[in-house]
Amino acid sequence: MSELYDRAGPLGEKVLRFARDSILVNMRFLDTALSALKTASQEGCAGFSTDGVTIYYDPVFLLRRYREEPAFAVRMYLHILFHMIFSHSFRFDQVDQEAWSLAADMAAEAAILELELPGISMSRDEEARRKLSLVREEIHSLTAERIYRYLHNFQVTEKERASLRSLFFMDSHSRWLPREELMVSAQQWKRISERVRADLKSFSKGKTRSESLEKNLLEASRERHSYDELLRRFMVMNEDMRVNDEEFDYIYYTYGLSTYGNMPLVEPLEYKDSRKVREFVIAIDTSASCRGEVVRGFLQETWGILSGEDSFFSKMNVHIIQCDHQVQRDTKITCREDLDYFLHHEKLTGFGSTDFRPVFAYVAELVQKGEFENLKGMLYFTDGYGVYPEVMPPWEVMFVFPDNGDEGPEVPPWAVKVLREMRSDYEYKTGKE
Repeated sequence: MSELYDRAGPLGEKVLRFARDSILVNMRFLDTALSALKTASQEGCAGFSTDGVTIYYDPVFLLRRYREEPAFAVRMYLHILFHMIFSHSFRFDQVDQEAWSLAADMAAEAAILELELPGISMSRDEEARRKLSLVREEIHSLTAERIYRYLHNFQVTEKERASLRSLFFMDSHSRWLPREELMVSAQQWKRISERVRADLKSFSKGKTRSESLEKNLLEASRERHSYDELLRRFMVMNEDMRVNDEEFDYIYYTYGLSTYGNMPLVEPLEYKDSRKVREFVIAIDTSASCRGEVVRGFLQETWGILSGEDSFFSKMNVHIIQCDHQVQRDTKITCREDLDYFLHHEKLTGFGSTDFRPVFAYVAELVQKGEFENLKGMLYFTDGYGVYPEVMPPWEVMFVFPDNGDEGPEVPPWAVKVLREMRSDYEYKTGKE
C-alpha cells in the first residue's frame, strides 16, 4: 500500500500545481491567497482538509477523483481557498458546527459557480445551481452567515440537510477547530481577504462577476462588534445607591456580630461606582420604507440588552422619538415600566419620507431647555436613505441599519454605522435565531 502512495505522491503534487496555475491564470486577484497556502500529502487522510496554513490531501484519493472528473483538482483548490478568504474556519467554534459546515460549503460553491470559469465544471453543477437558486429566493444573498440562518429558521429537515451535504461536500472541516498556534492566521487571512476584495474590483471590470464572491468577501472583511458592546458607549460612570459587595469585609462584619451580639464592626457601603445608562435618545425612523414589525424587532433587541439588572440607574431619562420627515412623537422613559409599556402598547406613527435633520434640531432644543443634564448619545434606527445634518452634534450618534448583505448607506464621518440582521417582533418573541 505504501508503494502505491509513493508513486501517487509526485503525481498528486503535479496535479495540484497545475490546478494552482490554472486558478492564477484566470483569477490573478487570488495570487496573495494562493501563496498563503502550501500543500502536503498525507497517507490515509481519505480526502482534503486544511488548517489555514496547509492543504492536506490523500494523493490516491486525488488521482482517482481527477480521473473521474478532470475539473476536480481545480474545483477543490478553489473551494478550500474560498473557505479561507471568507473566514469560514475562524467562526467554527462559535456556532452549530454541523450547520455552519454545510452553510460554508454552499457559500463557497455558490461563489465558484457564479464565476463561470472554463475548466471547473462538474457533473453535479446543474443540481447545485437549482438548489442554490431556491435558497436565494428566500434569503437573497448566498453568504455563509445567511445560509446558516436559513438552515435554522426555515425548518430545513434532516433529510434535506443530508441531501445538501451530499451535493455540496468537498473537504473535511475537522482541522477547523481553533488552535492557539494558528491564532495569528485569522488576522493574516482577514488582511488577505481585504486585499482580494480590493484587487477583485479592478479585475472584474467588463468581466463575469460573482455576486456571492463579493458578498462573502464583504462579510469576511467586515469589522465585528457585539451590539451590547456598542451600546456601552452610551453608559456613564456615576454613584449608584446599592450595597458595594466588592469593598465590604465580611470577616469584620460577622466577627462583630458574634463577639458583641447584634453589633457589626463595619457597615456595608451604600453606594457603588457603576457604568450605566442614564440619558440618551432612541430615534426611530417611521418612514414608509421602515416596516413596523422590523422596527419593533429592533426595539425588542435593544430593550433585551438594556433591561438587564445592571444596565439602568434607578432614575433615568431616555427619549424614544418617532420621526419621518418631521418629529411625530416623543416618549420619555424614566424607568423600566415606562419602556415595557411603550413596547407593548404604543403605536408607531409617521410613514412619510425620511429626513434626519428635524430630530437633531429637536434634541438640540431639549438640551437647551435643560431636559438633559449629560446626554451621552443618540441611537438612530433607519434604512439610511435620508438627509443627514451637515454639522456634527455635541453628542455621539450611532446609525443602525438593517443588514441587506451590502456595505449599507454612507454616514457622516462623525457617526458610527452599525449593520444588523433584523428579525421581526414575532421572531424575537419566539426566540428564533
